Amino acid sequence: MDKARFMGGTGLLTLTLALLATPALAQQSGSRSLPEVVITADAKAKKSTADKGLSSPLGAFTLTGEPLQQLAVGTNDTAGLLTAVPGVQAAAGGGVSSLPVIRGLADDRINVVTLGMAVTSACGNHMNPPLSYVEPSAIGSVEVLSGVTPVAKGGDSIAGTIIVEPRAPRFASGAENLEIHGAAGFHFASNGNRVGATLEASVANRDWSFEYTGAWSKADNYEDGDGRTVRSSLYEALNHRATLAKKTDTGLFTLSGGIQNIPKQGFPNVRMDMLGNQVKYANARYQGEHSWGRIDASAFVQHTDHYMNFLPDKFNGGISTSRTGMPMYTTGVDMGWSVKVERNITERDLVRFGNEFRHTTLDDWWPPVAGMGGMCCNTYWNINGGTRDRLGTFVEWERAWSKEWSTLLGLRNDTVWMDTGDVQGYNRTVGAPMYHYWDDADAFNARKHAKTDVNFDLTALVRWKPNEMVDTEFGYARKTRSPNFYERYAWSTSGMSSAMISWFGDANGYVGDIDLKPEVAHTLSATFGIHDAAKSDWEVKFTPWYSYVENFIDADRTAVQPTMFLMNQPQFVLLRFANHDARLWGVDLSGRKALGGDDTIGRFDLTGRLTYTNGRNLDTGDSLYRIMPLEVRLGLAHRLGGWTNGLDLRMVAAKNDVSAARNEMRTPGFALLDWRSQYRWNNVRFDFGVTNILNQRYLLPLGGVDWTDYKTQPNPGSSKTVHGVAGEGRSFMAGVRIEF
Repeated sequence: MDKARFMGGTGLLTLTLALLATPALAQQSGSRSLPEVVITADAKAKKSTADKGLSSPLGAFTLTGEPLQQLAVGTNDTAGLLTAVPGVQAAAGGGVSSLPVIRGLADDRINVVTLGMAVTSACGNHMNPPLSYVEPSAIGSVEVLSGVTPVAKGGDSIAGTIIVEPRAPRFASGAENLEIHGAAGFHFASNGNRVGATLEASVANRDWSFEYTGAWSKADNYEDGDGRTVRSSLYEALNHRATLAKKTDTGLFTLSGGIQNIPKQGFPNVRMDMLGNQVKYANARYQGEHSWGRIDASAFVQHTDHYMNFLPDKFNGGISTSRTGMPMYTTGVDMGWSVKVERNITERDLVRFGNEFRHTTLDDWWPPVAGMGGMCCNTYWNINGGTRDRLGTFVEWERAWSKEWSTLLGLRNDTVWMDTGDVQGYNRTVGAPMYHYWDDADAFNARKHAKTDVNFDLTALVRWKPNEMVDTEFGYARKTRSPNFYERYAWSTSGMSSAMISWFGDANGYVGDIDLKPEVAHTLSATFGIHDAAKSDWEVKFTPWYSYVENFIDADRTAVQPTMFLMNQPQFVLLRFANHDARLWGVDLSGRKALGGDDTIGRFDLTGRLTYTNGRNLDTGDSLYRIMPLEVRLGLAHRLGGWTNGLDLRMVAAKNDVSAARNEMRTPGFALLDWRSQYRWNNVRFDFGVTNILNQRYLLPLGGVDWTDYKTQPNPGSSKTVHGVAGEGRSFMAGVRIEF
């Protein structure tokens, strides 16, 4: 990226900062304020006291309705869709499997609940994160809570919570009516020849509803702004979901099930690719409102079969027929329940309490490869019979002291039990001592593997609303997260096998530590909002925050680097997960201003947001990994009759604060311009758009290393150059949706 390209965006950055300093921009990232979604048995039911109170802090955002539909068109990556929310970014992975980042904390540090289920990644590279199981077109609403999260909405996490809800079931309006509805959609994007299709069908009477949703998507490798192909960026995914719902006078019962099949998904920044991911799940849920209060109870089970190997991209045209690559298999099962109750004790007091249980099993094994020396002659067991159980219980008290003042106080306990069986390497003699699998395996097997963590969370919020134009909120949260399977139980220090444990996109190798302690984050946050009395003309929201994390799970370089790294890949290192103290701080600023208009030219709105995060390891002084630099977004929205148009400018500063321990890539600043348009005509919706209109070449600040490019360079290992992953160049998008 040359300087001229970024300097072209700095003037706009100055203008943006000036605009954001005035009461002119909106809190939400869509063209207008996004409405709340309330899922009840009856669409006409009133909101409960919980929906009116502090259960969703001022810093929370909900995407739903038309703004969500506009964002979902042309994308198959749910985590990428959430970048419309201030403070949320996506760390690049596969085309449908990027990792969410909230205020510098990513992936497992976020409590993700998808369609009523809390599942985990069944992969040492986290190629199948929870949000990858949700097709964007099937989402009814997404709620994002950052930092100070009420205990009723998150445990075993320190960054925040993402709650993805399906669309509410559709019922017939009359007792004798039988209503049938359906919709079909298709979209195309030129860059990467990305295509997708969706199908929805439902049949319902007044009390029963059955709905099916299906989606298919496929893409080739995309090109960057210079026309260069970003290899290993292709994918294909297929999702099916069916839901049976029963409405009663007091609540809603739903029973849903689904399957997912991803036959292939490339990962430019990972040493492996996904060549198969089959998922089956079922979920039962009851949501009811009774005279004594409100209840939300659910139970679920999900089974995942995951397969990794190499796509031809990583071998300059294909894998030799004399070998079968490096097959890796993972099987994971997630199951659990959740029961949440809320009761109005008095007119001013509301109490929530509940219990949830999560049971996860994981097997991760690599069959031997004949004729491959160090990869014969036994099955390599990476995780053998891993189990992770979590039992959480919480209580939360919300009180309205007056019209101006209200508070929320919550306490939560999560007990986590983890264990795994003995492991083994490919062999004891072949390739030793380069691989030294069995030394590591013997040392691991000699240890006791079982661990129990007793964790406590606390959340306190105070909201002050002195008048109809001002909203303020102050909060403190103590949040705790226990290590995942690979942070605790990845055992090999071999260069080859440790490099298969890396969901960070840096191509380094990672080794676990059984003795890791849970992370404990102490977060302070304040939100100041000011708007016109009707919230229809202008609005500004400013949120500074600070988080101190005890026992933050970072990574240290090992004292001795494996021969494989030193001889062939000196640009990459072996790291061991380790506890350190860390601190993060930042600001989120967002706003909206209605610019006016009339029925002839249409209505115009200006939206904007600014996000900055800074993170540092207090023990080593190193910057934390994958911290997004300063980001500013401006949006100009236009609406005229059935037309909706949007012009969006995104500006990102240069990324210079990087993790030295991980050889994190620096990236230059850039500015991108996108245009989207939507037209509704009766039951037909047309979508058009162009992303990266100026065809800028830029590097993804959270994209990590383009390992595929490095791997396929003809140079010897020591002389190869390391590049970051380039973002997508200009792409023309079109779509249509027909409802019937």
